[in-house]
Amino acid sequence: MNVRLKRARELAGYAVQLTKDEGLGTMLARGAGFVRRRCFGKKARYLPAKKVLEAQRAEMAGKNFENCQLSTISVLTPLYNTPEVFLRQFLDSFVNQTAPNGELCLADASDAAHSSVGDIVREYQAKYQHIVYKKIENKGIAANTNAAAELASGEYLALADHDDILAPHAMYTMGQAIRQLREAGEPDGFLYSDEALFTKKIEKPLVAHFKPDYAPDYLLCCNYICHLAVFRRELFEQVGGERPECDGSQDHDLFLRLIEQVGGAAHVPQVLYYWRVHEGSTSGGTDAKPYVAKAAKKALADHLERTGRTGTIEDGLYPSTYRVRWDIVGEPKVSILIPNKDHTEDLEKCLQSIWKKTTWDRFEVIVIENNSTDPATFAYYEKARQRYNGLKVVTYPGKGFNFSAINNFGRKAAEGDYLLLLNNDVEVVNGDWLTELLRQCAHPGGAAICGAMLWYPDETIQHAGIVTGLGGYAGHSHKYKKKGGSGYLFRTSTVQDFSGVTGACLLVKTAVYDEMHGLDEQFAVAFNDVDFCLRVRDAGYRIAWTPYAELIHYESKSRGGDEKDPVKAARFAAEQQRLYTIHGKENILDDPYYNPNLTRDREDFSESDDLRRLKEGRVTVRFRGGTLQ
Repeated sequence: MNVRLKRARELAGYAVQLTKDEGLGTMLARGAGFVRRRCFGKKARYLPAKKVLEAQRAEMAGKNFENCQLSTISVLTPLYNTPEVFLRQFLDSFVNQTAPNGELCLADASDAAHSSVGDIVREYQAKYQHIVYKKIENKGIAANTNAAAELASGEYLALADHDDILAPHAMYTMGQAIRQLREAGEPDGFLYSDEALFTKKIEKPLVAHFKPDYAPDYLLCCNYICHLAVFRRELFEQVGGERPECDGSQDHDLFLRLIEQVGGAAHVPQVLYYWRVHEGSTSGGTDAKPYVAKAAKKALADHLERTGRTGTIEDGLYPSTYRVRWDIVGEPKVSILIPNKDHTEDLEKCLQSIWKKTTWDRFEVIVIENNSTDPATFAYYEKARQRYNGLKVVTYPGKGFNFSAINNFGRKAAEGDYLLLLNNDVEVVNGDWLTELLRQCAHPGGAAICGAMLWYPDETIQHAGIVTGLGGYAGHSHKYKKKGGSGYLFRTSTVQDFSGVTGACLLVKTAVYDEMHGLDEQFAVAFNDVDFCLRVRDAGYRIAWTPYAELIHYESKSRGGDEKDPVKAARFAAEQQRLYTIHGKENILDDPYYNPNLTRDREDFSESDDLRRLKEGRVTVRFRGGTLQ
């Protein structure tokens, strides 16, 4: 089926479901909003409405640095030969903030030919308070940032580049977010926001970077946090500031060291920073600064050493991305569970690829026979046992198809330290696929679950992690995207944190599987993997996905579609409702590893057609999967 046609059918199905759930009026309103925003809502789309900014200014009227009741944030900005137009735009963005809780600390390392930089700053100092300036010797970006920090008096620090622009509500929003964290008793040491790229005016942004909540595996692969980062000054001083030996990736290095102290970071899903794209900027690509990769690898290697973990730091699949090839602790055994009903050609292709290609030799395969009717199937099992050394075949005693019950039954025969749930209609691509899955789990602090990259036979993505809330329930990240792309912010080309991965290829620690009492057998066909992963996540474990374990998935050849069968359709609807009942609709719709400003209508990580939370300037802060407001 044509990809566009697939998407159209899925979108139509979502519209039908939305109409059933929330009424025709809601569906029509969403559709009208889609057209309005797609066609007429591009200008200043990430900025709050003027009335919102005016309301913030009115709230802060008559208040100052000391009595505005918002934590003071000192913005650290090294200056170096800054073009006048860029410098004035940056300074204007600071002095025009809606709240007075900001302090701008400028360390100027410009050469003698650019003395005008200091002249411009002094011009602004004469008009506006809380701009602190010092001329310094140029010792590199990290040392210059540390020099700016020495000028700071604020309780918090923020990092900003001299050629970028602060959103007008940046100080207000971060101040309110800190207050919310404190009132909730959550750690308030480190926060970050979303950001956008621009060339000339922030009213005409190129694209936004809508980030997930704190994602530790993702952060090891690239500095997704970037701007605007805000953190306690005492914490910055405690870790020794920025390290000159990591110039080029000094912020990434700093964030890793801060997180080691705080245990995570809070996310504010507002665009509070505008990153200018121009020749020589890192926003335009790391080719402009080739030393970045070397510095990033050092930052990551040092982080692993400080946290007592071992692995090799390598280049990732794309520039500015990295891979941690974790050392596997011990020699864990993996029990591969494969349900099967007839379809011996699919099963043979699967088994053959496992035995022929898999380089990790500590595994067993358990085929779970499920009500096959073709006598040839049982004859095949006998031949397969002879062909594949150690192959087990166990017979599920139940009737009908229940994916959860079948795998729970298979687990009883498993002897491995890890279980791998695997469909019979998959084929291994790369030999170290199983090793790679283990790498993400079998090391100190590793994930409890890991999933793989699954391709359709036409080399489009079938699965690159599960995002809850897509289509109202759950969907696959970047489904149908062609092979060769990096995905949204490298999210198909780096190891990722997700709320779930597909049961078609899911590695889980056996102890965790048992702790969760296996799969919920009331999810017979749909959402059993989603439910299981959510229970694991909510128990405090991490779920990872890796692009370095690749398989081809000949999707659902074992079963037909459900939508045309009234009985199957009713079962599917019941499982959808059960997912809401157990986990809560709002929890399902609010995936911490997605972003509320990305669409739930499609699986391509495209920008939402409804950015009301941005226009409303809604101050929310998210930490450890919770949302405060």
